[in-house]
Amino acid sequence: MKIVIADNHPLFRDGLKSLLASHDHEVVGEAPNGKEAVRLAHELRPDVVLMDLKMPEMDGIEATRRITTELPEVKVVVLTAYDEDSNLFEAIKGGASGYLLKDLESKRFFELLEGVERDEPALTPSLAKKLLEEFARPGNGNDDRREDPDALTEREGEVLARMVDGVTSNRDLARELGVSENTIKFHVRNILDKLHLHNRAQAVAYALKSGLVPVDGDDRDDGRR
Repeated sequence: MKIVIADNHPLFRDGLKSLLASHDHEVVGEAPNGKEAVRLAHELRPDVVLMDLKMPEMDGIEATRRITTELPEVKVVVLTAYDEDSNLFEAIKGGASGYLLKDLESKRFFELLEGVERDEPALTPSLAKKLLEEFARPGNGNDDRREDPDALTEREGEVLARMVDGVTSNRDLARELGVSENTIKFHVRNILDKLHLHNRAQAVAYALKSGLVPVDGDDRDDGRR
């Protein structure tokens, strides 16, 4: 995996670079601020940008928005010491594929990072719970920019419902629905395209925000998660 690290602390960048190299990931660039992160993303086209939030010149939220809008093939994962809910919500709305805290254990960090390659959201359970609660809250109305949710096929709706239930990996989705992982990837891509979203985390948030998938899951089979 080719990675750009965006963080304004040189010692942290050095330590993270060594850690990533020990797991056969290549750090192709380092940025001390959000503006440089956007430039490097355009120049180097990495697989992932690990993005800090509090940086000079341009913060990580704005840099995330620009990268995911201008380079949708480049995934951004926020890696920060700040766990404020507002930062989490804005990062996901801005197109981030994940939000990780710097106190995460390295084993779990790499598990979540490698899941990003499979288009799985990099979120710990506690942060995922915050995200789901925020977008399930009454008053978070529909976004008029989104396509009519009825455009989703029945199978796409089933895939989205499973993701809301917390089943996010291609392998688990395929097992629950009795199809291949490639079929799951096809359905997920269609869901994101139809709803004009960047990633699965945004799809889950939108499903809850719009009421497209019931929070309590009463209309789903008992055997589903």
